Amino acid sequence: MGRIFNFGAGPSMLPLPVLELAQAELLDYKGSGMSVMEISHRSALFEDINHEAQKDIKTLLHLDDNWSVMFMGGGGTLQFSMIPMNFLMPGKVGAYADTGNFAHKAMLEADKIGETAIAYSSRSTGYDRVPKKGEIQMPHQAAYLYINSNNTVYGTEYHEYPETGHVPLIADFSSDFLSRPVPMDRFSLVYGGAQKNIGSAGVTVVIGKKSFLRGRDSRLPLMLNYETFMDHDSTYNTPPVYGIYIVGLVAKWLLAQGGLEAMAVRNARKSKIVYDVIDAYPDFYVGRAQKDSRSLMNATFNLPTPELEALFVESAAQNGMVGLKGHRVSGGIRASMYNAMPQEGCETLAAFMDDFYRRHR
Repeated sequence: MGRIFNFGAGPSMLPLPVLELAQAELLDYKGSGMSVMEISHRSALFEDINHEAQKDIKTLLHLDDNWSVMFMGGGGTLQFSMIPMNFLMPGKVGAYADTGNFAHKAMLEADKIGETAIAYSSRSTGYDRVPKKGEIQMPHQAAYLYINSNNTVYGTEYHEYPETGHVPLIADFSSDFLSRPVPMDRFSLVYGGAQKNIGSAGVTVVIGKKSFLRGRDSRLPLMLNYETFMDHDSTYNTPPVYGIYIVGLVAKWLLAQGGLEAMAVRNARKSKIVYDVIDAYPDFYVGRAQKDSRSLMNATFNLPTPELEALFVESAAQNGMVGLKGHRVSGGIRASMYNAMPQEGCETLAAFMDDFYRRHR
């Protein structure tokens, strides 16, 4: 079987040139006689991989040396706990914009650490949108505002980020990380699990202002303290070496595509191809997200019946498109169109959707 179009929400597609280079270097990395999976995390070879990945991510996001790029394990879910453990001090309140499954889970984890407050929620309307300007209500003594930039399950995305003034803004960027330019000056800390948009499963990229990361409680467990990762270049213990290597290859691929500005244009064009079909047949393909909150990464929709949805997923797979079944929480259909999804994949899906409508309306 040749390559297919993987619309899965994660792990998901990687750029073919990245996979080919990783394949070519698999057995012998740069003449070392070893695979990247075998080299020491204390070796000069890995130091170069680590520093190059950090440098290229900073270049993509236009960051200076006031920022630290860290590589961790534990996925995005570990960050749900680390953030309040590090920043939710007694007498302070963690503010959360409850816009989806993972934002809600992050808030529930923070509840175990300290006091939290819902600054905004679209839970009552099925998480169909993100907040508009002025809708976020910041609690008194807010330690931070936490948002989920792109809500993978429900297919919504921030297209304008909140202004928080003196309150630190923290974001889960897992499913739209490095997909478009971001005004990083508004944020104090952002993170993303790599397996959705920038790499393979097993590594999480965390980016924080050094001034924000300094001064953590010395009683925190070492591996749950952001300062440990910042001060030891993510190598206090053995990091996810191969995952960092893949993230570095993807970062270089993104630079070669023209950076995040070029990716933003490309991703908007790709998603429009799919959304145009949804809008053409709104009684058959029922979009879950309000139009002004639609995600460029994850298009979510329902068909008239669960039976048709199952047939849609099965038929798509037979035509070389997999991963279209919606999340177990929300059901329906979900098409994830991350950086590595080529425009041809979205065109193929759109043509399939048009044909499926004509055969089953």
